[in-house]
This record gives sequence, C-alpha cells and structure tokens, in this order.
Amino acid sequence: MEKKRSSFKGSIGFVLAAAGSAVGLGNIWRFPYLAAKDNGGFFIFCYIILALTFGFTLLVTEIAIGRKTKQSPLTAYAQINKKFRPLGTIATLVPIIILPYYCAIGGWVLKYFISFATGDGVAAAADNYFTDHITSLWLPIILMAVYVVATAAIVFGGVNKGIEKTSRILMPILFILICCIGVFALTLKYTDADGVTRTGLQGLKIYLIPDFKALTLKSTFTTIFDALGQLFYSISVAMGIMIAYGSYVDDDTNLMKSVNQIEIFDTIVALLAGLMIVPSVFVFMGKDGMTAGPGLMFISLPKVFAAMGKIGIVVGVVFFVMVLFAAITSSVSIMEAIVASLMDRFHWKRNTAGVVVLIYSLVAGTIVCLGYNKLYFELTLPNGTVGQILDVMDYVSNNIFMPIVAFFTCILIGWVAKPKTIIDEVTKNGEKFNRKFIYNVTIKFVAPALLVVLFAQAIGLFSF
Repeated sequence: MEKKRSSFKGSIGFVLAAAGSAVGLGNIWRFPYLAAKDNGGFFIFCYIILALTFGFTLLVTEIAIGRKTKQSPLTAYAQINKKFRPLGTIATLVPIIILPYYCAIGGWVLKYFISFATGDGVAAAADNYFTDHITSLWLPIILMAVYVVATAAIVFGGVNKGIEKTSRILMPILFILICCIGVFALTLKYTDADGVTRTGLQGLKIYLIPDFKALTLKSTFTTIFDALGQLFYSISVAMGIMIAYGSYVDDDTNLMKSVNQIEIFDTIVALLAGLMIVPSVFVFMGKDGMTAGPGLMFISLPKVFAAMGKIGIVVGVVFFVMVLFAAITSSVSIMEAIVASLMDRFHWKRNTAGVVVLIYSLVAGTIVCLGYNKLYFELTLPNGTVGQILDVMDYVSNNIFMPIVAFFTCILIGWVAKPKTIIDEVTKNGEKFNRKFIYNVTIKFVAPALLVVLFAQAIGLFSF
C-alpha cells in the first residue's frame, strides 16, 4: 500500500479526470438518440434541470465521501457508518461488472477507427459490417485485449503520471474534435432520391426546438425519466468512481467549484454530441435515421460518413478518434475504482492490484466477446428486452445495482449520517454551499423517490 495517498496535483487535473469519466460512450450516442426521440429541446430542458438538482446532489455526495474518508468505495461507506459496509461491496461490484463489457465495446470502437483510418470506411457502412465483426471469433477478442492493455497502462501510471496526465491531454483534444465535427454537421446539405433537400440547420432545429403541441402527459413523463436515466448513467455516480477520485482530492480544493465545473463540462459535451450527430443523421437519413438507438454509432453513422463522399472518410477518422478518447477516459476511471478498492482493502501495491484487474478484464472481456458466437444465448430481461452476455451484464449493473447503491447512499447521508456530514466537508475551508436547500431536499426526498421509480421501471414493474 502506498504510505501516503496519491492526490491530484490541482483542481484542473481532478475536474478533467472526473469529467473524462462522465463523458463516455453514453454521452456520444445515447444522449443524441434520446433528444431526437423525446421532443428535442424539451428533453434538453428536463436534462439540465435534473443535472442542477438530482445530478448535483449525487455527484457532490460521492466526491465529498471520497475526500472525507480518503478511501475507495469498498471501504469508504464503512467509514461513514459501519452498518453500511455491504453498500461498499455492492458499489465495487458495479465497476467490476461494467469494465469487461465496456472494454469489449472499446474494442469495437477501435475496429471502426482502424477501418476509417485505412480507407475502408465505405465497407464499414455495409449493412452486415457490424454484425459480421462482433460475431467473428478472434478479432473482437484481440481488439478488446489491446484496449484493456491501453487502459491498464494509464492506471499503472498512477494518479498523477497516469490518470491526471492523460486526462489533461485527451479531454481538451476531445472537446476540440467534438466542436469541429459539430460545426461541420451544420454545413451539411443533401438531396435524396425523392428530390427532398435536407440541411444541417434543419436538423439543428429538430434537435433544439421542442414541439409543445406534441406533448402529452405520457410523453412528458417518458421524457423526464429518459432524461433522468441518461443523467444517472452519464455522470458516473453509483459506480464507486467519484468516491475513488474524491479520495485523491486535496483538502484545500474547492469542491463546490469543482463539481460545478464537472457538471458544466459533462452537459456541454452531451449537448455538443447531439449537435454533432442529430443534424448529420437527419441530413442523410431523415427523422427515421434517429430511431437506430444503440446501433446509431456503429451502423447509422458509418452510412452517414459514406454518404459524404471522400470527406466522409476524414470525418469518420476524426469521429472515432474522439469516441476512442471518450471511451478510454471512462474505462480508466472504471478500472481505477476497482484497483483503488483492492489497494485500500487488502493493502496491495498499485502494480499488484493492477495486474489482478488486468487479468480479470482480459478473461471476462473474452467471455463477453464470445457471447456473440461460441457462448451466444438469448435471455428475456425483466424490462422486456432480449439480451446476450453483454446486455445481461449491462442490465444487472445499470438497472439493478446502480439504483440500489444510489438509493442507499441517499438514505445514509440523508437520514443516518445527515446532510451536514457532506455540507461540512464541502465548506471546511470556508467555501459557500450555494445550493444547500436544494441539496437537503433532494438527498432526503426527491432523489430516493426518483430512484425508486427508475428502479421499478427498469425491472419492468411499469412503463410509460
């Protein structure tokens, strides 16, 4: 175990690392898809309101728990209250489950980057390209392994030389790339076989301007809980990550300022992802193109890039570089949450814990990849969807464990240890807690209620 706990050299490094964790694959494809599906601007409005209340509450709580205890998720909860020790175990199980399948998806992103970088972007737009890749035997495993090793290399570097240094480089580049593609998307224009001309600016209108006439009570609730689900999964709470990162934050860091910056960065990137994707897909595929859901990034967008002609190859390369950066900063944080937990619980050195997690990731990631060929099965999940190994792991982590962790974190801080525990930690250097009333009400009442509804919806008890 490290004699002195590592820490971020400055608040900027922490903010970029935390934002890097939050800005992942979910922001890139899921936010634009939901925005297009759920009445554009109305979804964005709901998302921002929830980010300022629900998201803020959970984010500041986990970061403050980490800094207060100087422990990773496995051991931090017991420091607050010994009766909540099992919550630390569940919180650590979340990244353990997520890491293998996230790295498998990272391997898919790497495949598409290679395809476009080698000039094979037209082939990547073929209908069966994605399916043919994930169902093949060896290539998905090899690319997953490359992705895992790259993730582990950063984690092995430690907090300063690995996580912080990488975040300081990748996050600004990611932001610049997503801005460039977003601006380019607005310049697009295409006339289809029926003579209908669509422009990027028209797509922007669909993305940003809500159609209030189309709002019904059902669609309103659907949009609110879609926004809640997206926010909950995109800000990296209930995964142990923010507790682990919070434990590396110096006591003199202004937590409130840092949390606000993380919120802003994550929300801006999500909005820019929509600006980048919605107009592009609309121009070449119309409104129907946005119904692709999870297949948007790997099926619909390559078709869009192919339709752009030669420039599409360049745009495709830039896009998948950006996605790769977003993915790697997230997978690093997921792996670090596990490594830090092993270090704190078993007093292992970083290299020892890192090797154990690396081996686990390679084995479990291989099983995930085999889930599309040798280990293929179909299982109907409680929410009505049919899934394979990856889908089952995603469902268990995201829909079962994460709401449970978040709910009992609210109970711990809201009713057992009391909100003052977090407020005192945030304001220990005389800083202001500007949203104290919102925090108290949300941690005690609003967040638990919303999480119960989210959980009930996820397990199929009802649907809007």
